[in-house]
Amino acid sequence: MKFGIVMFATDETIAVTELARAVEERGFESLFLPEHSHIPVSRLTPWPGGADLPRWYSRTLDLFVALGAAAAVTTRLQLGTGVCLVMQRDPIQLAKEVATLDHLSGGRVLLGIGGGWNREEMADHGTDPRTRWRVLRERVLACKAIWTQDEASFHGEFVDFEPMWAWPKPKRVPPILVGGDGAGTFDRLLEYGDEWMPINRSGGTSERFAARFAELQELAVTRGRPPVPVTVFGAPVKAAAVTEYQELGVDRCLFFVPAAEASRVLPALDGVVAVVEEAGLQLG
Repeated sequence: MKFGIVMFATDETIAVTELARAVEERGFESLFLPEHSHIPVSRLTPWPGGADLPRWYSRTLDLFVALGAAAAVTTRLQLGTGVCLVMQRDPIQLAKEVATLDHLSGGRVLLGIGGGWNREEMADHGTDPRTRWRVLRERVLACKAIWTQDEASFHGEFVDFEPMWAWPKPKRVPPILVGGDGAGTFDRLLEYGDEWMPINRSGGTSERFAARFAELQELAVTRGRPPVPVTVFGAPVKAAAVTEYQELGVDRCLFFVPAAEASRVLPALDGVVAVVEEAGLQLG
């Protein structure tokens, strides 16, 4: 099983370059960064995490600029988006950003995607929240066409362009990690994704998660797909939970560290290392 770190990188936290070096030096496989372009002051959409939206949501660094800085100071660290809000990004420009990061990093991008939760934020980008999943689907498929075709074209309901030239191509076509656990998640994953990345909400594997894990693998078989890797986003920093996920067959656990200064983040990283070792596993 692989282990990675998630942190909201902002203008007030540990520098992303220092964070990336520390994560790689400790043997973690990956670093994932979330994104929000902005947070509308209205706050009409409730935050799924509770009543009060944390300060760092409105201060996140640009996802691909930050990951580019992380790539420049590391050599093997996988660079993850957790998650990229595809329905808020121009697909041609997104394809260029992802391909450039992957090209410059030597093929280290893991593209986590999700549908988002803030409806006002989406609307400010011209996306109707009611159609966001259809928009996301077409933009992902359009990006894949640009990454893999010398003269890419795409004709859909929301994305439409004639044959184009667009280089660089990514070193590898980035794995698409599909976030969420809603009714349509598995259908989306099996159409255009590579891995499942649910948010941990139970504190452990839970019977429901285990059942969903099994359901996904059975569904993949019926559709002619090999077993689907699963990444747990926000795994509990507990040895027992790590052991449970390993026994279930989870491919990767991602642990949150606080959006804070180095004096808090670095000890938190060491704490995760200790938990993994307590579970009888090793990083790297």
